[in-house]
Amino acid sequence: MIERIEQFTETLVNLAWGMPLVALLVGGGLFFVVISRFQPYRYFGHALAVLTGKYDDPEAEGDINHFQALSAALAATVGMGNIGGVAVAITMGGPGAIFWMWVSAMVGMATKFFTCTLAIMYRGKDSLGKTQGGPMYVITEGLGKKWKPLAIFFSICGLIGCTPIFQANQLTQIVRDEILIPMQLATPEAHFFADLVVGLILMTLVAIVIFGGIKRIGNVAAMLVPFMVALYVIGVVYILLINYQVVPDFLMMIVTDAFRGEYINGEAAFGGALGAVIIIGVRRAAFSNEAGIGTESMAHGAAKTNEPVREGLVAMLEPAIDTLLVCTMTALAILITGVWQTTDGDGVTLTASAFSAGIPYVGVPILIVCVIIFALTTMFTYSYYGGKCLGFLIGAEYKPYYNYFYILSIVFGSVMSIGAVINILDTMFAMMAIPTMLSSILLAPKVVAAAKDYFRRLEEE
Repeated sequence: MIERIEQFTETLVNLAWGMPLVALLVGGGLFFVVISRFQPYRYFGHALAVLTGKYDDPEAEGDINHFQALSAALAATVGMGNIGGVAVAITMGGPGAIFWMWVSAMVGMATKFFTCTLAIMYRGKDSLGKTQGGPMYVITEGLGKKWKPLAIFFSICGLIGCTPIFQANQLTQIVRDEILIPMQLATPEAHFFADLVVGLILMTLVAIVIFGGIKRIGNVAAMLVPFMVALYVIGVVYILLINYQVVPDFLMMIVTDAFRGEYINGEAAFGGALGAVIIIGVRRAAFSNEAGIGTESMAHGAAKTNEPVREGLVAMLEPAIDTLLVCTMTALAILITGVWQTTDGDGVTLTASAFSAGIPYVGVPILIVCVIIFALTTMFTYSYYGGKCLGFLIGAEYKPYYNYFYILSIVFGSVMSIGAVINILDTMFAMMAIPTMLSSILLAPKVVAAAKDYFRRLEEE
């Protein structure tokens, strides 16, 4: 039964993630880079200043400040995609997949600038009259009611794409492999009951936070995200420092293998080995930083600001932090320790092997703490995304009901295989990217005009 589910979901994901979608994400991002003439990239310093609260407006529309919006978005993106997702990328596509994650992240910065600027520019009202942001509102408010079927399509896919099944699966996996099995509370062959218990515990913890809404999610994320990033970065930096002599060699391997595809696991897809490596890299980058998927604009659409461009600049920081920094460090730790070639682990288990090899005795406990925080903060934020999708489809008064489906999916994800989980989410992300990117490309001239006006006023201050 499990094998049939994996085969079916693998067929779906291969159909969804062909070269046309990769061209839409990467090509669309390049379009944003060119049409903006690289201008947003030159205002990183200003984006950091915005995060300090210097430009906060308590009277502006929205629910959370700039820093909370970034933290909520990072809580979703800086998570298991950085730990387990990078390991999956190397397992499937080899070191070269990381290079294409970098490329996707660089153009993804421009994509996030455009999608999140539009999320503020074209906010709409839900059925209760509350201001909301996100691709569904960008489509209906920016393109018009005749485009509403595209917004409905995004929201339907978001109901499944925004479930926490990957986070639950990977957190359960590391608890099982690194705690329960060593304590003889589970075995590699028989672990369903242990996975179920862990899933029920996770369900309870997540429920306590998500039923408090976006303000509670934003507050919790703002407290936990800086800590979790710092702890994880310190652990990986230690591994890199004690192996600093070989870091340049593995960086070179990432670049050269990106065009060779020597370590592809399985059959090469459309475009041969190179095409397969590119697709795997872009898929994992999309899963990691979510640029162009649409989830990011739902978080930033709740920001308390009347300056769309300002929020777009803040959103640009995410791929830099998420993929260029955290994902690269994870990849180097896995490659340098050699576990990607010497163990059979996949996902977070492979990363745990790297921490165990690189930081004996304390490496795995550090990773477990990071994984728990990463997974929980991601699960907190995703519930908000799915609730917004349901509210758009059937009415905001029904949004709380999504949380019940959401917490039950945690248990479901805990007992599923990692292959089926990844395939389901990758398929839904692919479908969500289509309306998000199409609407952003069509409305891109509006963003360019707003950016010119904002940067002009900024220079005059």
